[in-house]
This record gives sequence, structure tokens and C-alpha cells, in this order.
Amino acid sequence: MPEGNTVPESEAGAGGPGGSAPGKPAKPGAGKGGKSARGARASSGKTGGPSAKTGGSTVRQGELIRALTALREQLGAFDFVLDVPGVEEAREARQELRNQLEDYVLPRIQAAGTPMLVVLGGSTGAGKSTLVNTLVGARVSATGVLRPTTSSPILVCHPDHAEWFLEGPMLPGMGRVRGPAPDAIAGDQLVVITSEVLPPGLALLDSPDFDSVFEDHYEFATKLMAAADLWLCVTTAARYADAQVWQMLQRAKENGATIGVVLSRVPQGAGPGARAGTTGWGGAEVVEHFGEMLDEHEVGDARRFTVPETRIEESRLPEEAVEDIRAWLVDLAEDTGDREIVVSDTLAAVLDSFRTRVPELARQVEAQVGQRAELAQQVEAAYGTVLAELDEATRNGSLLRGEVLARWQDFAGTGDLLRALHVQRARRGRAANRRRRSPARVRALKAALRSSLESLIMSSAEHGAEQVLARWREHPAGGQVMTGPAAALGGVSPELSRRVTRAVSSWQDHVQELIRTEGVTKRSVAKLVSFDTEAVSLVLMIGLLGYGTSDVAVEGGNSAVPQRLLKALFGAESLRGMGAKARADLRSRIGMLFDEEAIRFGQALDGAGIPDETVPVQLYQATYNLEVAR
Repeated sequence: MPEGNTVPESEAGAGGPGGSAPGKPAKPGAGKGGKSARGARASSGKTGGPSAKTGGSTVRQGELIRALTALREQLGAFDFVLDVPGVEEAREARQELRNQLEDYVLPRIQAAGTPMLVVLGGSTGAGKSTLVNTLVGARVSATGVLRPTTSSPILVCHPDHAEWFLEGPMLPGMGRVRGPAPDAIAGDQLVVITSEVLPPGLALLDSPDFDSVFEDHYEFATKLMAAADLWLCVTTAARYADAQVWQMLQRAKENGATIGVVLSRVPQGAGPGARAGTTGWGGAEVVEHFGEMLDEHEVGDARRFTVPETRIEESRLPEEAVEDIRAWLVDLAEDTGDREIVVSDTLAAVLDSFRTRVPELARQVEAQVGQRAELAQQVEAAYGTVLAELDEATRNGSLLRGEVLARWQDFAGTGDLLRALHVQRARRGRAANRRRRSPARVRALKAALRSSLESLIMSSAEHGAEQVLARWREHPAGGQVMTGPAAALGGVSPELSRRVTRAVSSWQDHVQELIRTEGVTKRSVAKLVSFDTEAVSLVLMIGLLGYGTSDVAVEGGNSAVPQRLLKALFGAESLRGMGAKARADLRSRIGMLFDEEAIRFGQALDGAGIPDETVPVQLYQATYNLEVAR
């Protein structure tokens, strides 16, 4: 590819590499009241950054890249769906982590020895673009009274590094445009301009204002700040106390950035004997207070610079106004060791920040998981309540009304019940025929019982679904879930009716099998009496469903017939055992039906995208794996 447009060296200011810079410090050290913005952490010997490509270091680098890649994938595998307290901050923190991994950490580890990227950030009108133009010696970034002047980030580098910034892995989510910047360009495009004024090893990036009225400008400002080897915050003597300035400085510190600060438009000296460019009346107090605020906000180790209020010509400041900033940056760029220290220190600090940032994010995920668990518990509680109500309804005789009661009275009062019992030794062939073909009244009673149970279960299931939705509406997080697939879950599932019919029929068959296999004991009359198991099983069902309780009006004084008959046949102990097993089996079958209905709500929670309990565990594990890889 051809090289990018190059700013002619003749346009460079007096302080460029080709000229002299009066008063240029030989080796800038600590800023006022703090440590240098480079090398502050180098003495630890463990930066976490790329090292010489020996066999061992290559293996360690590969392990680190794998750990970071896994973390990036895990950060993209979930969403903060529920609006719990702190969720907006958590969403922003997760996006920052992902951006920093993709835009800075992984590219920086994989591309050691590339230029140091200095990102200039600041509030509207702070003079970032003017400072970049001055350092480059040409108008490469727009300035003026219209705000914002920087709508797209402008990157200036030496021609030797143009291809790396145009095609390299840094900031992969942004498009690239060769400079100079066109009049109209999308905000997500990075304009790359080359200048021989900048030394190899240094790139300047003019980012959008972080207090812009355009939200995407703020997002790009924070994204670019997280991708910087060195973040140079520019503010003014009039606006340095703004809350957003300190919020961004604090965020940069927490995210591991190496920080420099520029206080611009400081009042100059005035009056007899005052030297041009010196801090004047009121300016000294501003500078002192600014330093105190830096210390107070725990960014006192940032390298500090002041730029006086002065004339601006052709979008540039006088050279002497920025000579100390230029000298500092040029020294860092030209000294390979110092430049690598800044890069490694920043990378190590970013990786250090993951020790707290990732677990904090995991705790926010746990809050989502907790809300999900509460919603799931509401499902369990709702169906548990209706199951208990249904269990009571199968005990208190409320089922034995209408057709069921009529069919029972018809069966018990016409002699069919007595004909179901007969002496065992007599007429076995005819008894077998009767067992094969049940009387019409037996079949009618069995069908009525089945229909009544089915109706009760279906209405209970529908009530359970309604209760779940009602509970979810009252839950703080339920409203968001209700906007999704759960909104259609007010009724029962389409296949429930078929499953209920099968379950009730199976239960009736199970009760009949209990009568046949467990009813005949050595001490029971049933040992001497042959009986129709189907008819007697219906008698047991009638008794289990509460026939003769105070809630059921029974005519003719025969309310205790089922119990007397069953006790006479099987004995009290055997009857209790069969009754308990039959009731437990019915409850189990209904419980399974309700469990299947509840699955729909669990699927709705899954469909809403709420993270489950495995997500925070994976994030904690990723933090540990990263520490091991380092």
C-alpha cells in the first residue's frame, strides 16, 4: 500500500527534532508532587507485558494470550438483562473490559516494539486539537469555535508506522481512513495522518471530547483512553474542577492507564518585569489548587504540565508554550528503554486492574443470578401452592359432587356393589367373565371420576400459571421478563390435556393393581372372598377422595359405606397402606405434570438471556487463570 499523506518537515515548529528546543530537559523525571508517568512500576520486574522471544517467554506469552482470549469470550457470553441497582455501571464496565482486551491488551502483547500510543483526551474547548497541531507543526486536527471540533479521532504517526496503524490489530472495531481528514466522515473511522516531525516510536491520537453532547463521542473517548499506552488529559484553568474531568481521571487510573495532565489557558504574568509565558496573578493559585486536587483524587503521580493563556495562530500555540511537553514525549519515544517501560508499565497496570474489575463484574452478575433465582422460586412457590390446594381438594370430598356423586349413588344403590363381591369357591368362570367385562355403572363411575380429576388438575394448572405471572409482575425484575416470551404463558401448555388424561388413567390402573396385589393378606376377608378388582378400586378411590366428609352431603345414611366395606375386606392396616400408596402416587403424578408446566417458565428465563450461576464462576476462574498465566 502507498504511504499515507505526510506533513512536510518544513512546517514543523522550532521545537521539532530538526531544531533546537531552548530549556529542553535532558531526561524528564518526576512531575511536580509525584512520580514520573513512566517507569513508576518497572522496578517490580514483573510487568505482565511481552518479553524477549526466548523459548520460555514464548510459552508464557502464549499462555497469557489464551487466558486473555478466554476472558474476552466469557465477557461476551452473557448480558446484564435485568435492571437491578448498579446495572448501568456494570454494563459499561463489561464493555470497557471487552474493548480494552480487544483494542489494547491483546494487540499490545502480540505486537511488542510498536509505537507508543499517546491519546489526548479532555473536555470541550480544552485545546486538545490545538496541542496536537502544535506538537506536529501543522494543522492536522480541526479547531474553532464550533463544538465539537473533533468528531472523528485523528491519529498522527511517523511514516514508518503508517501501515501498522492502518492495518494492524490495534482498535480492530474502527475503520481506517488515510489523512488528511475529509470534511464529512463517520465517527467510527480512525483518520491516520503521517508526519516526519514526530519521531519513530511515537503516535498522537486526538480523541473526541468526553463531555460532548453526542453520546457516541463520549463512548469513543473512553474507548480510546482504554487503548492508550499513555493518556494525556487536557483541561483548562476555567474548567479543571468539573466533575467529569475527575471522573475520567479516576476511571483512567482504575483501568491502569499511565497518565499525564495538561492544564491549559493558565493566566500569564503581567505588569513590569513579567516574562512572557510565565504564570501570572491568579494563575499560581490555580496551578496549586489543581495539584492539590490531583493528590486528593489519588492521581498525584501523573506528569503535570501547564500551558499559558496565549495567542493561537493557524490553529497552533507558540512553540515555547509546549516545549516541555514536546521534550518529554520525544525523549520517551527516542529512548527505546524508557518507551518500553511506559508500554510495559501500562500493560501491567491494566492486567493488575483485572484482579478487581473482573471479580467486581462477577459480583454484578451474581446479582442478576440472584434475581433469576428469585423468579424461579416464584414459579416453584406458585405451583407448590396450587399442588397443596389440589391435594386438599382430593381429600375433602369437593370432587364428589354432581355427576360423580350421582354415579356413585347409582352404583352403590342398585346392587352392583354387592354383586361385585361373591364367594370365592363358587362360579369362578362367571366371575372371570365379569372381571373381563365391567358393568356399565362401573364404567360410568370410573369415567366420571377420571373426568372430575382431569378438570381439577387442568384448572389448578391454569391457576398456577396465572399465579406465576402475578408474582412476576410484583417482582422488581419480573416486568422485563414479562415483555418477552413469558407474556404468552398465562394458560396451560397445549399438550397438557393429553398428559393429564394419561396420568389419571394410569393412576386408576395403579390403584386397581394395588387392590389385586396388596389387598389380599392372610388376615383379610378378601382371602376368602372373590371380588371385582376394578369395582373395589373405585370404592377405594371414592374413599380417598373424601366421601362422607362434612363437605359432602350424603343421602340415606350410607356415608361410611366405602370405609366399612374396605376395612371388612382388607383390614384396617392393609387399607391404610394401600390408601397411603395410592394417594402418594396421585400426588407424584400431579407433581410431575406441574413440573413439566413449570419448565415453560424456566425456558422463558433462559430466553430472556438472564445469566445462570455458571457465569460468575467462570469469571472468577478466568481471573485465577490469568494470574497463573502471568
